[in-house]
Amino acid sequence: MTTTQRSNFPCHYAWIIVVTGTIVIMACLGFGRFALGMLLPSMASSLELSYAQIGYISTGNFIGYLAAVLLCAPIAKKIGSRQLIVIALAIIAASMALISRAQSFVTVLLLYLITGIGSGAANVPMMGLITAWFDRAIRGRAAGFVVIGSGFAIIISGKLIPFVNGHVGPDGWRTNWMILAVAVASIAVFAFLVLRNRPEEMALGPLGSEERIAPSEPRGAAVSKENIYRNKTLYLLGCIYFLFGYTYVIYATFIVTTLVKERGFSEAVAGNFWAWVGFLSLFSGPVFGTLSDHIGRKAGLMLVFLLQMLAYLMVAANLPPLFLYLSIGFYGIVAWSIPSIMVAAVSEYVGPEKALAAFGFITFIFGLGQITGPSIAGILAERTGSFSSSFFMAVALAAMAILLTAFLRKPDPVGNT
Repeated sequence: MTTTQRSNFPCHYAWIIVVTGTIVIMACLGFGRFALGMLLPSMASSLELSYAQIGYISTGNFIGYLAAVLLCAPIAKKIGSRQLIVIALAIIAASMALISRAQSFVTVLLLYLITGIGSGAANVPMMGLITAWFDRAIRGRAAGFVVIGSGFAIIISGKLIPFVNGHVGPDGWRTNWMILAVAVASIAVFAFLVLRNRPEEMALGPLGSEERIAPSEPRGAAVSKENIYRNKTLYLLGCIYFLFGYTYVIYATFIVTTLVKERGFSEAVAGNFWAWVGFLSLFSGPVFGTLSDHIGRKAGLMLVFLLQMLAYLMVAANLPPLFLYLSIGFYGIVAWSIPSIMVAAVSEYVGPEKALAAFGFITFIFGLGQITGPSIAGILAERTGSFSSSFFMAVALAAMAILLTAFLRKPDPVGNT
């Protein structure tokens, strides 16, 4: 009997880790980051926030996230991923509860920066647990199920937040922050009870390891670690990923505010739009990741950026409502697709053994895009009196991403370009 068979559960415990991971991502990224777009209209009105201040709040969250990404690996090594995830979720819950009592822009900014720290400190080790519990042959599939947690959170926030605001009134945003805080705290307790750092703690081996008779490593695995950072294609991928981070977060942060403040939609209707983004995003990673397997990473990235560019253009151009539905559809169906394609792309260019380091490097560059996008978009909206200019900027940068992607070369057999 193999170690992967000794379990009292009807399935391998790795799948329980996946389910828990989906819920953890729903808490740390979904509630911790993507619920903000739904909360901003009423919160901005109550605290009299300018467009620029709204952008700074979002940027503050990403600064905290990026700081945590840089620090959480050594911390997880010391105390364990499970422990770090639980502590991080507790930090998110506490900061959200305090935001519900905030009375000023500066207070919200500082507390939401702390929320970002918790988000990064929970997300990275959670994805790391997937690598421990699954053999490399099926890690991508497992990770694909975990990342859809953000989509579930978008659906929930799109329905819950307008409902609460409608019943509570102008201060409904405070109640919503507290509800989300309680939800994240509950998920922290669940994660503490269910997560395990290694399969050995459950007398198991990584799922899939017993099915692999002999490792089949591409020759690219022989590429040295030093060569990764001399790989020009890696920097090109980093620039492309930066543009994705810069543009997608503008839409995620400001689309609901645009619909409510500039297009005259009620929060409930805008919430329905946002919920549709969440639903469609559940298919984005698996669909376009699989499509890129067949048509190539280059073509896959160009197609995704084209759909995103159209989504931004349909909002920026102030077209009839039908185009807003198309915009939501295009954005949602590709929401989480670029990260899944990027994981596969870096593996092909540097080899699977160095893919984690390479992906970490371009993710740092991606994070810089997330930090920069909302603040500049908020300043543009402040100066022009509309978010149209910000969305037009996103259109131009998505087009630039398509152009840069066109320069990607086919990876050579040794993953050394």
